[in-house]
Amino acid sequence: MSILDRQVFPDFDSAAHEVLAFLHQRFGFDLWMVTRVEGENWIVLQANDRGYGVQEGTVFQWADSFCSQMVLGNGPCIAPQSHIIPAYANAAIGKQVTIGAYVGVPIVYNNGALFGTLCGIHPIAQPEAIAAELPLVELLAKLLSSLLDASLKSSEQARCAEQARTEALTDALSGLYNRRGWDQLLADEEKRCQQYGHPACVISIDLDGLKQVNDTQGHIKGDELIHRAGQVMRQAIRKQDIAARVGGDEFAILCVECSLVNGEVLMERIKTALALHPVDASLGIAIRNPREGLFETWEAADQAMYCCKKKRRLQRLVQE
Repeated sequence: MSILDRQVFPDFDSAAHEVLAFLHQRFGFDLWMVTRVEGENWIVLQANDRGYGVQEGTVFQWADSFCSQMVLGNGPCIAPQSHIIPAYANAAIGKQVTIGAYVGVPIVYNNGALFGTLCGIHPIAQPEAIAAELPLVELLAKLLSSLLDASLKSSEQARCAEQARTEALTDALSGLYNRRGWDQLLADEEKRCQQYGHPACVISIDLDGLKQVNDTQGHIKGDELIHRAGQVMRQAIRKQDIAARVGGDEFAILCVECSLVNGEVLMERIKTALALHPVDASLGIAIRNPREGLFETWEAADQAMYCCKKKRRLQRLVQE
């Protein structure tokens, strides 16, 4: 019975699991992986490991991998004796672990752009006959590629549904999500990041001088400041992003499927919009580290924000 006869796969994740199990049974390699390429990172989304100690969520350098050389066309998709292929023999990962044989093919988005790879390695060289299995491996990669697009669309729909369900978890003053809604949506997005290797950024924002406004102008003015800040943030972010008031004068933005470069552009847009209204604030940003997660990213963004706040305070003292 072939893998295609077993079942109808409901999503990319379950299909990847079955494909890796099938390839291990077919080839007997010690390690099979489904990976995601994100910038310089090569992220292991799923692994069927029988000897290398590689786990899901492990992150390697993309440029060090055999797969990067395969995608560039510098080496074949199947190398029964990988040491005789110069690009593989010189790859950094081959100096870190013992690789005698390699199999790898791209997994692509619907538009043909590279998502990641379906690949396997074994410490012992294999018979040349395994090269004849390339059409099968390519077929399985195409199966995963076709499911990827549908799963990503389903993931986006799930994200929208989650945000709709948490509409009640809003902060009355700012009109943004409250801390409970933020924690829930952050956890939901972290699951997607783990499953698909999505990049994501968190922007931490702290209103400067809210206490002074409350003390000198009254809490009504302070409430107006919070409301104005919330409205500015809501208008400045993208549709898929999540904005929340997480404390008295503290706000956070989750930039969904967003690189650090694009996140910094968004942060500058928010900073400019706040200054125009005017709302005085300190901002900090951090990108999700695949080895950690979004809650740690939030902590890192907070630290960056506090550094910004300290720098701004010193600048004001110098100006005075």
